[in-house]
Amino acid sequence: MPHRNAPLTETGRLRLARLIVEGGWSIRRAAERFQVSHTTAARWARRYRERGVAGMADLSSRPRRSPARTAQRTERRICKLRVTHRLGPARIAARLGLAPSTVHRVRYGMPPLAHLDRASGSPVRRYERDRPGELVHIDVKKLGNIPDGGGHRVLGRAAGRRNRQATPTASRNAHGNPRLGHGFLHTALDDHSRLAYTEILADETKESAAAFLLRAQTWFAARAIVIERVLTDNGSCYRSRLWGEACARLGITHKRTRPYRPQTNGKVERFHRTLADEWAYARPYASEAERRAALDPWLHMYNHHRGHTALKGQPPISRVTNLPGQYS
Repeated sequence: MPHRNAPLTETGRLRLARLIVEGGWSIRRAAERFQVSHTTAARWARRYRERGVAGMADLSSRPRRSPARTAQRTERRICKLRVTHRLGPARIAARLGLAPSTVHRVRYGMPPLAHLDRASGSPVRRYERDRPGELVHIDVKKLGNIPDGGGHRVLGRAAGRRNRQATPTASRNAHGNPRLGHGFLHTALDDHSRLAYTEILADETKESAAAFLLRAQTWFAARAIVIERVLTDNGSCYRSRLWGEACARLGITHKRTRPYRPQTNGKVERFHRTLADEWAYARPYASEAERRAALDPWLHMYNHHRGHTALKGQPPISRVTNLPGQYS
């Protein structure tokens, strides 16, 4: 297709060529008439004599021969390693004894590695529910508690060990080290809006999970979202009778992911990764209490102010309509 400043389109080329070949015009006179160079007019006249009307179309600029092109067998090996092993250009080049720039050139429209399933290498099938509350993802993430004064991640192992020993705890292990315990992040995340509700609980038992579901349902209801279905993994707390009774009492349908397939619940898994990067390990906390105090402000920022890439840069709350106090 000609560019915007091209003096000749396919129709113009045909008129020019016919004036020369059939009309008897000289090449110079026809070139002046159509405001093109002498060589351009001669080229289209020659193409018209050789190919007729079909010769007025643009031809491919691909060379007839490419002596330096990578062998087809090598290209297939590059594609296979990228898709099946999820390797980048540098690692593929090291395996095949090629230059990374050579691997970079072999593209074939392959999707980015982030768009491939980590286990199978096949393209990830992404979905999104049509309305808030239609599906809510629920999962638990386990975090180690921080000793008073800071832990080894920030201060190093020596200072972290001293703070750990000085932190008052209820019990110690067989080596005399205090058991600081863990915090269990229970999260309910709406599939359509990505709105998230998270609590830090002492365990992940069926009693804690059922009570969390009740509070999550109340939290979402306050934002005009009615939970219709929840999706969880196959943890023991979600297979319990108590959990099933809680879902039935709230009128919620419970779905579980396929065993050993956490990708099905990937939205809440990805949220927990964001939670760890931007809250849990975002800055050096002096104690577990300080970190927990920062959770609610971070959740408010995530839901109301932080742009989400899956929502075209808008925060999750932007997809929730009819909030209390609104009249839309």
